[in-house]
This record gives sequence, C-alpha cells and structure tokens, in this order.
Amino acid sequence: MMQKVLIANRGEIACRIISSCKKLGLATVAVYSEADKDALHVEMADEAYLLGPAMAKESYLNADKVLQIALECSANAIHPGYGFLAENSRFAEAVAKAGLSWIGPRPHSIEDMGDKERARDIAKASGLPVLPGSPRFTPGDLAGLESAAEEVGYPLLVKASAGGGGIGMRLVESAEKLRSVAEATQSMSEKSFGDGTIYLERYIPRARHVEVQVFGFGEGHAVHLYERDCSLQRRYQKVIEESPAPALPDAVRQKMVTAASALCHHQRYLGAGTVEFIVDADTFEFYFLEMNTRIQVEHPVTEMNTDLDLVAMQVDLIRGSLSSFDQRDVRHQGHSIECRLYAENPDKNFMPSPGTLEVFELPEQGHGLRIDCGFRQGDQISFYYDPMIAKIICHATNRENAIDKMLTALDLIHVEGVKTNIEFLKRCLAHESFREGRVFTGFIDTHQAELLGS
Repeated sequence: MMQKVLIANRGEIACRIISSCKKLGLATVAVYSEADKDALHVEMADEAYLLGPAMAKESYLNADKVLQIALECSANAIHPGYGFLAENSRFAEAVAKAGLSWIGPRPHSIEDMGDKERARDIAKASGLPVLPGSPRFTPGDLAGLESAAEEVGYPLLVKASAGGGGIGMRLVESAEKLRSVAEATQSMSEKSFGDGTIYLERYIPRARHVEVQVFGFGEGHAVHLYERDCSLQRRYQKVIEESPAPALPDAVRQKMVTAASALCHHQRYLGAGTVEFIVDADTFEFYFLEMNTRIQVEHPVTEMNTDLDLVAMQVDLIRGSLSSFDQRDVRHQGHSIECRLYAENPDKNFMPSPGTLEVFELPEQGHGLRIDCGFRQGDQISFYYDPMIAKIICHATNRENAIDKMLTALDLIHVEGVKTNIEFLKRCLAHESFREGRVFTGFIDTHQAELLGS
C-alpha cells in the first residue's frame, strides 16, 4: 500500500505535488541540494534529505542517490515532477526493480516518446499527420546531411533526438549554415542529454503551438482533457499558455484532440501526458510535434477549466484507487491563462537575475486566481537552476475576462531584489494582436520593440 511518496524535484512543482499528496493522506519526502537546504519544498515535506552539491548533475540528476534515499526512508513511491529525472526511462525502470511505485507512465512509453524519431514513427502508425523529416544522424556521421535537407526543404529545424521543450532545436534557413548548425546541435545535445543524435524537420514560419492534455488508463483506454495554446514563446520556451486555444476552428480542435487520444490508445498509455502539435497559423493544418510523458509546467491551465487535480489522478491511478472514466465525463468550462513569472531581465535579452527576494508579495488566491510558487520573501533565486519564481493562473467565464483578471493580478505582485518579467508579461497580454487571439510562435520576435517598451 502506498503510504509515503518521495518527490524527486524542487521548486514550485515539488510544492504542488506535496500539497496533493497531503490531501490524499500520504506522507511526503523532499530531496534537496545544498543550494536548496532552506527551500519551501523542504519545509513543506514530512521528511527531507540532502542529495548533494548545488550542481544538478550532482544532486537532482543523481538517480542512484535519489533511489538510495527513497529506499532508506522507506518511501513506497517516487513522483518525478517535470524536468530532471521525469523522462528518464532507466530511472523509472530502476525504481520499479527496487520494488517502489513509479508515479508516471511505463518506462517503454517514456523511451519511445523520448526518442523523437521513434515517436514520429509511432505517431504515423497511429494515423497522426507528421511534418516531413529526415533519418537520424549520429555524432561524427553527417553523411547525406545536405541531400536530406534538400528533401525536407528549407527553412528547416535541426533537432536533437533526445531533446524536448525547445532545448536542442535550431533554425536553418539556407544550405550555407546547415553543417555548422548540425555539428553545434550535436555537441550541445551530447552535453545536455548524453545523446548527440539529431534529425531534420520542416519548419513552418507562421506556426502555432497547441498541445492536448491526455490521461491514459493503461489498457488501450484514454481520455483527452482538451487543448492548451502555448504559442507565446521566446527561443522555443513557453511564456504564456491558455485554454481553449483562441481562434481555433472547432472542427480543427476536434480533429486534434481525437488524434491525441488515438496516439494514447495505440500506445496503451498509462497516466498523464501531453501530445504537442504544430499548427499552421494560416491554413490550420496541424502536425504531430512530440509527446511529453510527464506532468507539464502548464497543467494548472487544464485543472482550472476541468476542476480536476492531475497530480492526484496520477497518484490514485498508480495506487489503484482511480476508476476509469469516459470522455463524456470530462467537463471543460470557461477560459484559463497562465503566465510564468521569471527572475530575468527582458531588457538584457532575458538574462537570468539571480539574487534574494528582498520583497515578495503576491495577491490573495481564490475567485479564479491560483498561484503555484516555490519561494517566499527572503529566499534566494539561484543561478544553478531555472529562474522561474511562480506561475500565475487566472480562470474566468471567457478569454477577455481572464486576460483582465491576469493583468490585475500582475499589478498586485511586488518583487524587489531581482529583476522580473512582470512588465513584459503585461505588455504581451495588453497587446492588440494578443487580445484578438492572433497568436503564433513568432509573436514576441515580431512585436519585440513594443513588448520590451523600447
């Protein structure tokens, strides 16, 4: 019987998982690096153990140490959150072999979807549309690269097979820079993921990024929890997410969620996942991009619209207390928007702004306002990790009201000691094109002068 869960993560997602586990009556275990010894997630958990030095590879990415702590403290299960070890199939296998429950999809699903080329093949076999792409190229072997690029067509993306979330993705607009970009991407991918394999994929200049939240019950049955639009990005990293996707034809939305469900059925997928699509902003044709086999940063957007707790569902599924339900049981109401509050300086190319949160005041939650946060006033924003401070999520009856509620919430946030992107977020939300729903992945680059106030 599951009684104690170790959370193999830090920051807001660790705090968020601890909260759901406590509501389910489960004891929680935090792990932390030396830089996080006074962190909020450490304080919230019933038990906490030191992993190692501040560097992630010596702490949060140390799979052997995480598992050792879980066994020594008699945890029954491990929840990985997102990032770090969340999509490490070998770690998931090691957890299961050690007799603990892995709160996530089966290792083979993680492995299949983690290999981006294999994921494309599985998506094709499931009937999903896929962008033209090339075979993979392993480190030190770029034979046939130029001919493959000509077949895919320019502009194209050089993508790391093991990458995700925008990491390991480079745009190439002409043949002159192809080889140098490919070599650089291989090198970066080797350092970041331990795998320097790359492939080429057709690039859509005016694209939208729309993803579908799915939940599988492991026996060929899965449901979708509708879509989220994540088109506002910078350097392929999401800035603002919302649901429903604005100005998306209902017929396209229905085809997309049906396609995402089909992929899960085909895989016999277990638990929470996200099927991501690239949508041509002009024609609304859509193509499979990748599948993330974990909880997403932006999952609160879906939770606010469906009144579901995805983390609790993950836990209950693995411990056998979640009954399967049908698509007709899923309700989706209103409109939700999430903004990521970062310690960064938009005026200096969004450079991270580590330091002490000398003043950190947030508005009161409730009435359609939710804040997921892993910091308190006086805490340190470390340069060792992603500088996200909090996620601000607003829900209202319609998109216009949700935007207005978000602008009010951002006005009430007071931060001193580090630079933040609050004013930048407000300019994005207030921009005429955004308010009209004319969003695409190049939105920030196109309107950079206005959004940065320069």
